[in-house]
Amino acid sequence: MNKLITKSLVLALLVALSACSSPPDKLGSLDLVKWRGDRGGCNNVRVGLEKDFKTVEGQLKGKFADDIGDLLGRPDIHQLGERNQKFYVYFLSKGEQCADIQSKSTAPKVILKFNAVGLLSEITYQSRPL
Repeated sequence: MNKLITKSLVLALLVALSACSSPPDKLGSLDLVKWRGDRGGCNNVRVGLEKDFKTVEGQLKGKFADDIGDLLGRPDIHQLGERNQKFYVYFLSKGEQCADIQSKSTAPKVILKFNAVGLLSEITYQSRPL
């Protein structure tokens, strides 16, 4: 009986530790610390990371929205779409959004589309205002 309790406690401890772990610093060649630190793309750091971001797109697709939020940080804009779809927008460079996040910005951005069950299904890039 003691072994069962010990195994249960060890398993519970492992689950608790994995739930409290911090997000990684890198994903492939993408420096996630720099990405997360450039809120709104206002420091022009993300634009230099765009190539690295494109190389890890395949690793991001299929992940849940919460996992993407942990990896890339809180999105600059979070939009809800039809049929329970959601969109995370991350600006890549400085633009009108730096003065007012609600202004229509022509700054380049990456848009992550999540399907109805919350899995990342599509990644697009655009410069036109949302």
